[in-house]
Parts: sequence; C-alpha cells; structure tokens
Amino acid sequence: MLTVGIIGATGYAGSELVRILVNHKEVDKIHLVSKSYEGKSFSDIYGSFNKIVDFNCQNSSLKELSEICDVVFLAMPHGIAAEIITDEIITNTKIIDLGADFRIDCIDTYEKWYEIKHKAENLINKAIYGLCELNAAKIKDYSLVANPGCYTTCSILSLAPALKYKLINTENIIIDAKSGVSGAGRSLNTGTLYCESNENLKSYKVASHRHTPEIEQELSKISGENICLTFTPHLVPMQRGILTTSYTKLKNNNSYQEIYDAYKEFYQDNYFIRVLENGKIPETRWVKNSNFCDIGLVLDKRTQTLIIIGAIDNLIKGASGQAVQNMNILFGFDEKTGLDLVPSFI
Repeated sequence: MLTVGIIGATGYAGSELVRILVNHKEVDKIHLVSKSYEGKSFSDIYGSFNKIVDFNCQNSSLKELSEICDVVFLAMPHGIAAEIITDEIITNTKIIDLGADFRIDCIDTYEKWYEIKHKAENLINKAIYGLCELNAAKIKDYSLVANPGCYTTCSILSLAPALKYKLINTENIIIDAKSGVSGAGRSLNTGTLYCESNENLKSYKVASHRHTPEIEQELSKISGENICLTFTPHLVPMQRGILTTSYTKLKNNNSYQEIYDAYKEFYQDNYFIRVLENGKIPETRWVKNSNFCDIGLVLDKRTQTLIIIGAIDNLIKGASGQAVQNMNILFGFDEKTGLDLVPSFI
C-alpha cells in the first residue's frame, strides 16, 4: 500500500487527484499540501469531499514528503518543480510532475517558450515523458515523470498512428484545439471570469501557445522526421473537456479502412484509447470525468485530407488521471486501477 503526497492539492488538477486516489485500492495514506490553505480541512475547501476527506492541508516541503511518501505528485505552475526537485529527492521517492518543467528535452526551447530560466538542467535527462500509451515500457524505470499537458495529450494521441505508419505528409499539419475553462486553472484571471467567457468563443495565444514545442517534439520522435505544425487553441464556455481537430494531407492513396485498421492496430493494447467506427465523431461529453481518449477519423477523398478528431477530459486524461496512470505503471499495478471510470454523459 502506498503513501502518497500531493503538492498543490487545492487546485483543479490537485482536487481531481484527491478524488481518484481516495478510491485507489493500492493507496493507504494521502498527504495534502497547500500553502494557501494550510491547516484548513480539505472538505471545507471542496464541499463535495465532506465525510470523505476531512483531514487538513499541510505545508510540508517536498524534501519532507520525499522521506515519508512512496510517490509525490506536483500540481503546480511551471518553474516551481525545477526549483525544488533534487537528485536526493528522486532517489528517495517517485515524482510525477504535472507541470511543464521536464517535458521539453531542449533547455533553450523551454526557456524560449516559457520565458524563464530552467533551474534543474541536470535533471532533464533523468526524466521520462509520461504519455502512457507511447512510453509505458520506459516509464517504470524512472523516478521522475513529466506528466504531459492536456492539449498535447489529445493532439499527440490523435496524430501518432498516422505519423508512425507514414499515412500523412509531415508538412502543413494544422491542429484546431478547444478547451473548457478549467484548463486555465483555479487562479483568478480576468479572461476566464464568467462574464468574459460565457456565451463567447475565442482563440488565444495564436502561434505562441507553450504546448506547441511539446507536441512537435513528441511527434518528431514518432515520425522520425522534424515536425513543425500549426497549433491554435480556443476557449469555449464549458467547465471541462478538450476537442482537437487535426487537418492532414494523405501521403498515399490509402482507403478509410486501411487508416482505421492502422489506428486499431497501433492502440490494440491500450484500454483508454477508443478508436471510433466510421461515421462516429468524438464529443467531449462522451469522455467527461473519465480517463478515455476518443479518436475519430474522417477521410475527405475529394481533397485527400485526413481529418482526425480527438476528445479527452482535460482534468483527467489531460492531467490527474494520466498522472495516476503513470503511478500505476511505476509500481506495477494494472493501468486501470482507480481509473476505470464510466464517463458522465450529462
């Protein structure tokens, strides 16, 4: 049985971690860390946990947690993890970082897109990119896991088979992505206030979103070619969910069935990937509150365009669910443990 720590437990991703882990059969004890809510009962912050998680948040350091926990989740903004993780800490415990500090292989690329100095360059090569469906065989050998971003998870999983099997050209890939407001986190932000986001649809960080180099990096590894693509995110007035629509050009004159079979083969051993049959298009409500990623394929023969639609819950498969999936892999549990959640349609 595991003792688990969560730093940043009172954010949206952190609270979802608590919700999943409190019912995880291999987890015995959870330490909740929140500097802002130190000493306050977790159920006073989130009333949904009343009579379920009534113990208090603490303000323990990562070093302190590393000495008593088997695994520690870091659910904090970028820049913080790199300041507090050390070689000693990843020797003592497993770290799953939900932030961006160890996702990018190239320090220069990270510093360019995130506009801060990286504080732990020596640990980059000691981290594994935790996209479970692609790196499960490697993850179990690491103590520092970089949990992927939400947009990146949906984008990479949607495009990976097409690039692996050379079904599409690597030039001019366009990803149109849409996210619910919870993707912006729980901190006060004028752009995500109710009156700003309700009854409104807007693009943001056009040609400059920080998930772009992460998507390009991992797709380049899969394809064996340098991928440079266009990624445009949009904010939609809903609480949770991500939908990505990727526009690609066929390399050869493949039929729909050939493409569909390639996707089914690629993900045949991955429970959380659902490749939908012809004519079915993913919707965010089909994956809401679950760790599933739904992928739909549309072949436009008229323009030789393969349109790939992906849908995930940004807080589960795009954050906390995938983090628990990584924990399961690290400790040799079935990947579905604690995550066999039926999507809540309404």
